[in-house]
Amino acid sequence: MATSSWENRFGTKKLVLSEPEFTILRDLIHERLGSFYQNSKRELLEDKLSSLVSERGFDSFLDYYYLLKYDSAEAESEWLQVMNALRVPETFFWREIDQIQALVKILVPDYFASKPQQPLRIWSAACSSGEEPLSIVMALTETGWLERVPIEIMASDMSELAVNRARQGLYRHYSLRNLPEELRVKYFQPEQDKWRIRPELITQVKWHTANLISRTEITPFAAASVIFCRNVFIYFSEEMIRKTVRRFFELMPTRAYLFVGASESLLKITTDFDLQEIGSAFVYVKGNSVVQKGTTYF
Repeated sequence: MATSSWENRFGTKKLVLSEPEFTILRDLIHERLGSFYQNSKRELLEDKLSSLVSERGFDSFLDYYYLLKYDSAEAESEWLQVMNALRVPETFFWREIDQIQALVKILVPDYFASKPQQPLRIWSAACSSGEEPLSIVMALTETGWLERVPIEIMASDMSELAVNRARQGLYRHYSLRNLPEELRVKYFQPEQDKWRIRPELITQVKWHTANLISRTEITPFAAASVIFCRNVFIYFSEEMIRKTVRRFFELMPTRAYLFVGASESLLKITTDFDLQEIGSAFVYVKGNSVVQKGTTYF
């Protein structure tokens, strides 16, 4: 029978996630957060959670499972730590920029042509450390839209740690690797070995924490006419993608647009949205929108 720890040659114990522990812990995380770890990812999950288990004074992942599952007094705060540990920080500025250009050059002008006084709400649903929503802010600033019309940009992530880093606005050069040089010079200042974004861009975004699996937590944001939920569903099971997209559909306005990652496809998962080409990007559309020359988007 597999054990929860082994003693290395230095006499210290390393926690080992046994197969039975992995299965029940993996399924609990899937239920609560949507992320699904395939069997091949057992060591990855072990690495991400080992420090949390040790900090609790446990010598097995099974004890930690019981805490998360049954200890209502402490589980809520502990889940926040789990969300921080499981976050995926791989993102960068100007990622899949064709989608943001479709928003800025096509959807925004059309929206305010038909609703000049009504604020446009945009939600970055899994913002990580902020590169996506801040790229949107930069693109809107470059085209002058933020000065002329009411646009509300919201950003959320399940990880409080990630959102706090977004609020700080301090980035390594690797996050700027895809950003045009003129934009780096215009919007960033060097700070030791990092780059700090201009603070007025950060204040253009309303930052929040939200678990995409929780209808209660996403309800204030999913009424947005535009949702960016990119490179998130690659970590979800098909079941959780379906549930999450369905909630988006139910909460979004009659005419609305959902952007997902280029490697993510919803075609076999939902018929609620129509996949349409807008500019150089493919977008999932809610409502009877025929995006052809001479027609409107909103």
